[in-house]
Amino acid sequence: MPELPDVEGFRRELTTCGRRRTVTEVDVRDSGVLEGVSGRRLRGELTGSRLGTPRRHGKWLLAPTDDGPTLAWHFGMTGSLRCCSPEEEIHRHDRLVLTLDDGRQVRYRDQRKLKGVSWMSDHDLDRLLDGLGPDALTVGTAEFEEALSRRRSAVKSALMDQSVVAGLGNLLCDEILWRARVDPRTPARDLDAATLRRVNGAMGRVLRTSVRAGHVPTRRSWLTGRRDASEPSCPRCGHALESDRVAGRRTVHCPHCQTCQTCQTCQT
Repeated sequence: MPELPDVEGFRRELTTCGRRRTVTEVDVRDSGVLEGVSGRRLRGELTGSRLGTPRRHGKWLLAPTDDGPTLAWHFGMTGSLRCCSPEEEIHRHDRLVLTLDDGRQVRYRDQRKLKGVSWMSDHDLDRLLDGLGPDALTVGTAEFEEALSRRRSAVKSALMDQSVVAGLGNLLCDEILWRARVDPRTPARDLDAATLRRVNGAMGRVLRTSVRAGHVPTRRSWLTGRRDASEPSCPRCGHALESDRVAGRRTVHCPHCQTCQTCQTCQT
C-alpha cells in the first residue's frame, strides 16, 4: 500500500518529469478512477495547461496548473505514478495517461481502483486540506503531542487517522510503535509526555529512512522485514511476534518489547 514515503517518491518523479511542462493530450483509459470530474471535462480543461511544482500532503499528491485547478492523486491500495517514454507499452492497469510537450508521459497506474484522481478548485483543495492533520514528515513535536494526547482511541488508530496526522499507514504505524516500545492497543491519551516524544522521534527516524528508499524498507533489522515470515520473531529481542487487529487492520507487535502499562485487557 502506498504510504507517505511512496507518495514522496511519486512527487519527486512528477517534479522531474512534469514540472513546467504543458499537457498536450489527456487519455482517460478508465473513467472509474476519476472523482468529481468527467473524462470529457478533464480532457477539455487539462489539455493545454502547464503543470506547476507538485507538492505532497500526507498521502495526497497535488499538482497545480497555471489555469488554476489542481490535479490531485490519491493512490489507495495499489496506485502508482510513472514517467514513461511514449514507446513503452501501455500497461493494462494504466488508468490515466498525460502526454507532455516533450513527448514523455505521466501514467497513473492502479489495479484495484480504491481511490483515484480529482480535479480540484481552490475551494475544493482548501476543504480537503482542512480535513487533514499536519503532515507526518514535517509536524512539530508540540503539535504532534497535542494531537495525540486528546485521543481516546488506541494509539495505532490515532496515528492512522489522517485527520490527526497525515501520511501514516499500516506498515509505518507498526514500525514506529515497535521502535518506540509502545503497545499499539494503548489508548493514545494514556501515554505520558516522555512516551509521546519517543513515538514522535521514532516516527521521524522511520520516515526519513523510508523517504530516502522511496518505500517502507523490509530490512531484517526492521519489524517490516520480519512481519510476514512463517514464524516471525522480534528483530530486537527474538521473541515471537503477535498479530492482532487494531482499527480493522492487521497489527504486528512484540509482546515482550511493547508493553501496555494502563490497559488491563493487555495485561491479562
